[in-house]
Amino acid sequence: MNQEILQHYLKTSVYTCAGNYGDYFRALPDDVSELGRLICSQVIHRVTLKEGNTNANKNLVYGDMTKFPRDRMRCEDDILLTAPAMTAELFRLDDRGFTPERQVENKIVVTCRYVSVLMTAILKAKGIPCRSRSGFAPYFKKGLSLDHWVNQYWDRQESRWISFDADFFGGGQMGFSQYDIPLDKFDWAADTWLSIRGNKVDGNMFLYAGGEKSLKAAIRAVFYDFHALMNNEISYLFQPAYIAGKFEKLREEDFAEIDTLAGLMLDPDHNFNSLSEIWKANKKFRILNSPLVGDGDHV
Repeated sequence: MNQEILQHYLKTSVYTCAGNYGDYFRALPDDVSELGRLICSQVIHRVTLKEGNTNANKNLVYGDMTKFPRDRMRCEDDILLTAPAMTAELFRLDDRGFTPERQVENKIVVTCRYVSVLMTAILKAKGIPCRSRSGFAPYFKKGLSLDHWVNQYWDRQESRWISFDADFFGGGQMGFSQYDIPLDKFDWAADTWLSIRGNKVDGNMFLYAGGEKSLKAAIRAVFYDFHALMNNEISYLFQPAYIAGKFEKLREEDFAEIDTLAGLMLDPDHNFNSLSEIWKANKKFRILNSPLVGDGDHV
């Protein structure tokens, strides 16, 4: 692996910079599966909270949801955007920090992107190249692939990226380890986009939590993933301003431009320099929507 690429994935963003928690992160377990189980013990997914003690939580593996305070927010994604913000809130709720004995009422309610960002921040603090990735998971619901974020870290001994999903307690029902996901067991954003565009798959099987499906879901994942590959793990609040809420106005030339980007993202390491050049040169891929900054406010 090119050392420049590994150094890139040691750099942090506004979301993954450990800040004052660097020493704390470095003291956490080095084993990724142990670390993942620990992090999963600190959070509740909003869907798990909504479903209560049923479905994935029928055995109370995530705790008794009836004990979660009714005056707490049912999803804290919009206020805990960064790894330090999540960590600070966990310490506020329980000053023991990341403890496997954390009570339900002291957990934070966040979704997959946030678990991925926290794992990325911790591994980077430990000196392990790591990146968040956005795409679709086909292993949650039969016949559907749901929008999802996972991680990849560079295993120096095996000289390969290892993909893993720390957002749930997978157990053994997946048929493979959630801490070493085969590349063909996750629907990567770029491949999904190009497969739908080429009519190779039924786009209706790919769903985004906001209700979008097919290309409207895939376009989100492509830009989440592109930004994450460039160490800018944007949240669900953001998309490039030129597409945010404007999907129906996009032209075929816009789609073709995204096809080119997705084609490079199929092998982000081999095409790292090309992706970096696009990141530097193509402002419309980077200028994000904002309630306070309009399309005409950028220089």
